[in-house]
Amino acid sequence: MSSIDKKMFERGLRAADSATFSEDKIWSRYSNDKVDIGETLAKVIRTLNKAFPLDRKITALSIGSSNEPQFRILETFCRGGLYLLDIEKEALDIVQERIHRQLTTHVKTILADYDKCFFDCRNCSASLRKCLRQNKMNLIALHHSMYYCQEEAWHKLFDNLYRQVLAPEGAIHAVLMACATKEKYTTSWLYNHFVGKFFGLQNEQDLQKFKREIEKAPLYKKAQILFKKSRVHFFVDDFGQFMAVAWMILLYPGVHKYSLKQREEIAEFIYKHYWLKKRPIWQIQDHLVIYRGIGSNGLI
Repeated sequence: MSSIDKKMFERGLRAADSATFSEDKIWSRYSNDKVDIGETLAKVIRTLNKAFPLDRKITALSIGSSNEPQFRILETFCRGGLYLLDIEKEALDIVQERIHRQLTTHVKTILADYDKCFFDCRNCSASLRKCLRQNKMNLIALHHSMYYCQEEAWHKLFDNLYRQVLAPEGAIHAVLMACATKEKYTTSWLYNHFVGKFFGLQNEQDLQKFKREIEKAPLYKKAQILFKKSRVHFFVDDFGQFMAVAWMILLYPGVHKYSLKQREEIAEFIYKHYWLKKRPIWQIQDHLVIYRGIGSNGLI
């Protein structure tokens, strides 16, 4: 590598130490991910609006909200209370500043680990009383937050949210990267390539499979369960920022602890196969929407 190339390479390595909310901010700015999520979220909101009286004040909980790129949509819609839950204080501090600056006092932040809040009935009841002020939620959003939950625990999480947190009329909207694809250079391929190589693992977080499973569960017998796939494009003309998103995709360091040598190999691969060729990262994205008690066909 030339000295300029070496500087860029080292910047890509340093990006591994970025805070998750900073990585997500880059992803949000230079991809159409939030546009894609917003499009489906708007359809969910349209469905709920149709089901509710005009004077109904809507409530919503965003789990793993980070600094909430969908803030303006949700803040406007959820005048009955918008609750943003995240484990990163820095991300919620950004939202808190905006709340105070714009006097959006119906928006509340919750600093918590959702694994501990909603994974058993007792904790779920306590969270409803303490954090959500006994309010049931008309909308629950899990936008890219399920990566930090083992797939075998998804049923427990959703069952508790559906039974105890979701209002009798409401919706759950979950978004997740597709677990696998034959298309090379997507986020799914990139994740499976390196996690498979270094840890002998593959992504098993399959939202489409989960949809088929809950369709058979008695709890969701009266629910509408809808699913679709979409495509998201990411590219930024800055190698450090590009690598920050790559580390987020590879779940470093929150889930996978790559060694320095492994991080160097990853950075070199991204540099050669993406950066030098100006190749974008594509994401095949899964959307799951569960409608409860709305009395008509929901949109997705």
